[in-house]
Amino acid sequence: MTATTLPGSRFAVARQVADAVLFEGYVLYPYRASAAKNRLRWQFGVLVPPAWGPAHGEHSFQRTEVVMEPRGAATLAVELRFLHAQRRTVEQARPDGSFEAVPELHLPDRVLVPWDEGTEERVEMTVPVAELEEGEVSLPFARPAREETEPVPGADGRVVGRLVRRTERADGVLRLRAEQLDVPYRAFKLTAVVENTSDWAPEAGGGDRDAALPRSLVAAHLLLGLSAGSFLSMTDPPEWAKASVAACANRHTWPVLAGEPGGADVVLSSPIILEDHPGIAPESIGAMYDATEIDEILALRTAALTDQEKREARGTDARAAAVIDLADTMPPEVLDRLHGAVRALREVTGPGVPAPDRFPELQDEEAVFRPETPWWDPAHTDPAAPARDRIPIGGTSVGPGSRVLLRPGLRRTDAQDLFLHGRTAQVEAVLHDVDGGVHLAVTVEGDPGADIRREQGRFLYFQPDEVAPLEDV
Repeated sequence: MTATTLPGSRFAVARQVADAVLFEGYVLYPYRASAAKNRLRWQFGVLVPPAWGPAHGEHSFQRTEVVMEPRGAATLAVELRFLHAQRRTVEQARPDGSFEAVPELHLPDRVLVPWDEGTEERVEMTVPVAELEEGEVSLPFARPAREETEPVPGADGRVVGRLVRRTERADGVLRLRAEQLDVPYRAFKLTAVVENTSDWAPEAGGGDRDAALPRSLVAAHLLLGLSAGSFLSMTDPPEWAKASVAACANRHTWPVLAGEPGGADVVLSSPIILEDHPGIAPESIGAMYDATEIDEILALRTAALTDQEKREARGTDARAAAVIDLADTMPPEVLDRLHGAVRALREVTGPGVPAPDRFPELQDEEAVFRPETPWWDPAHTDPAAPARDRIPIGGTSVGPGSRVLLRPGLRRTDAQDLFLHGRTAQVEAVLHDVDGGVHLAVTVEGDPGADIRREQGRFLYFQPDEVAPLEDV
């Protein structure tokens, strides 16, 4: 086993998404420490000291299990990434040369305030798969406590204060093992456990989350790469491996295929549920620490902050300052690019072209055609109307007013939909997207807010193979 850096090209693509995971929610609009939503931070993948976590409903470990097919003398490369929270306090210079802690320090371009910053940490290792077959391989790691000061000059260059950053010790261990599976092919179940092993314990009578966070591994996630071979998808494995994949027990994290599109030699195990081969929207030009689909509104709102609000945001954190600068300097053509994108416009043919093969049951009805002008084209007589309002499902015609049984599958990336499994719903509309996909807009029966959802057009959406028609009563 060697603690060495993986060749950068293997993880380069996956790391773009991993960066988004690492800093998800790091600092939220309006990017000021005084904002209420920035006072409760570090929500994803937080591995707290074991003496504090169980009593407060938080976790001190995460476990990833995934099936892999290594070839030859393959090696496994692992990169654990997390944020280490450091506490920043603000001190003002006194006439005698000493310093005193203050709640804020005003400068011409910013207002400095106390804040918890996050420093990126990595633990890297490579190990032959053959070594993992022989037994568990462990790599303990530690990040020591430290204190640093940064002088703060005023407009005339003289020191008017300083920032004091205090970092507590954080300890952990990375454990790996591989178990050969009883399947037709040479395959293994890989288990990777990340655990916080800090011996810190709260003082008698409690200790709050603010005290535990500096000793925690924040936004912890793993990148796994095989030098030869491939990993199997956890949501779409081959038939021979479905039972083995279903037996994998992932705790507080979820592994997906990452890396180059179509590749299977890299896995990102994330505390945020993702789909295989996730990607960053190409229109996004910088981190805003929220979902990329709302970059436009974040940019507009950030640019509209008052000068005083921008001064406080710039003094909150260097990353917040970068967001302010990004919004203030964004050219109009770049902002226009954020206004919306159609990913897969396909050539529109004339009438008489049957629906796509993904729903073969639609091919049997002569009335199923693409319109001459697609519904999403403004030139269509009714651009808001779907191409068709009823579809056959299991021999039953389903459309607005139909009752269905919800059966969301594991391939869905929205975990909340799984809680609706077995509930009944009413179909409100049948919608067709530009790729030929069909979606059922539904309201759940028994939902007290169903009438409001209908008025506002805020529905839940399922695909035809995720529902079963019910006989009307």
